[in-house]
Amino acid sequence: MPTFTAADGTQLAYHVRGEGEPLVVLPGGPMRASAYLGDLGGLDAHRRLVLLDLRGTGDSAMPADPATYRCDRLVDDVEVLRAHMGLDHIDVLAHSAGGSLAMLYAARYPERVARLALVTATPWALDMPATAEDRLAAARLRKGEPWFAGAYPAFEAWLAGAEDFDPVFEPFFYGRWDAVAEEHSALADEQCNDEAAELYFAEGAFNPPATRAALAALPAPVLVLAGELDGGPRPDLARRAADLFQNAELAVQPGAGHYPWLDDPEWFVRRVTTFLDGSGAGASALGRAGD
Repeated sequence: MPTFTAADGTQLAYHVRGEGEPLVVLPGGPMRASAYLGDLGGLDAHRRLVLLDLRGTGDSAMPADPATYRCDRLVDDVEVLRAHMGLDHIDVLAHSAGGSLAMLYAARYPERVARLALVTATPWALDMPATAEDRLAAARLRKGEPWFAGAYPAFEAWLAGAEDFDPVFEPFFYGRWDAVAEEHSALADEQCNDEAAELYFAEGAFNPPATRAALAALPAPVLVLAGELDGGPRPDLARRAADLFQNAELAVQPGAGHYPWLDDPEWFVRRVTTFLDGSGAGASALGRAGD
């Protein structure tokens, strides 16, 4: 397991899967160990995945200062990883809350980003949160599922702040609630650093006007990939985020939830590799559902 030393002396780990051109992968959670990403549905057959364990997660060490869990404080960890790999620029794929980290990295180091893929990433860094109604509207798309009646009231209560997180509504985060999804969901508790997650979005983490301005000037191609059934972000929110970049394309994966590589690995890998290889439709694809 390769490691490197962050600027503050924290030992950070990353995991390498596959061969070929490297793709730096930033996990979500927030602050969930990169193990939950697996091989991203077989993406490692096309690219060498470099899956970073953010500080305090997975095989990375706890920092001396917990304040460094804040999203903007993690940006330089990504930059040190790039330098450690000896690369002038990197392709980056970020999932979920990791998308905000990737956006901050691209805003601060635009010359270091070759291509950026944002996968089901709510644009918190741009002050564009997924609302409770967004999530409930997406949840209602699942009303034909056998588990819906037992899950929806608990989900609604959680979003209203009246109840704690209840595993009964985990199916809303997956396009298919099957044995693979159940196993994936069951590992979440042991993979997450709850203390770090609470600090990830701490006050001062984001400066949306500055980030928006920087990303509007980002020359790198950007893929914003949303799941048709995901509530955070819903495809419309993903579209609005894509509109803020000068060179972005939107893809909406049919039938997918928050973990699209589990719902339809072939579709996911084909769409992401098309983008990373530069063989897609480019900015003209903005607003289309993709392949």
